[in-house]
Amino acid sequence: MASNKILVIDDTTVVRVKVREMLPPGNFEVLEAKDGLEGLNFILQEKLSLIMLDFLLPKMSGWEVFQKVQADPELRKIPLVIMSGRKEEVTEKITEPFEYFEFLGKPFDQKQLIGAIKLAMAKAKQPRPELVTVGAAVAVKNGTVATLGVANTTAAAPSVTNTAMPTAASNATPSTGGASNAEIDALNEKIVKMQAEIDGLKKQLTQVVTFIKQKIK
Repeated sequence: MASNKILVIDDTTVVRVKVREMLPPGNFEVLEAKDGLEGLNFILQEKLSLIMLDFLLPKMSGWEVFQKVQADPELRKIPLVIMSGRKEEVTEKITEPFEYFEFLGKPFDQKQLIGAIKLAMAKAKQPRPELVTVGAAVAVKNGTVATLGVANTTAAAPSVTNTAMPTAASNATPSTGGASNAEIDALNEKIVKMQAEIDGLKKQLTQVVTFIKQKIK
């Protein structure tokens, strides 16, 4: 029985068969999915050693599958190869360099396929930042709460609100992007302090202007 499972998600039968035939014989099983939704079900149900993901897929795009995989702390550890006939389709969504997965352009030969798989396995072992940090960075950078940010931060938020700030739970709003109440309170305090400093500077400026006017007279 195969101990390693490789999932190939591609809507083209030729590509799926090509990958299967190019893989060297070994102790593994190749699973095939013809769309993103079917592929995601395999990812959630099976214990996979490698995912080969086409970026343009029916029902659920490769980009959507990628986001859901990256939002899960266990699933994102699986080595990943993203396939596409146009690299710009991938770089529009994910900027280079690709740190945690490998890109494989179509068409490809056996040498390129094996090389991409080896690099994907090496990149999957790279240390990665905590999901909460990534989600917060995405939310701040884009000015909105990204899908990845919501998925990453909601799991961590309850432990903070239930222990550190139990009485402030009713003050949390969805627009915070999963930020804890303690963080919100700290930001509010900073805003109050900044406003007080601004008011003080305005007062000083008024006094200086008044003094200058008196001297001019």
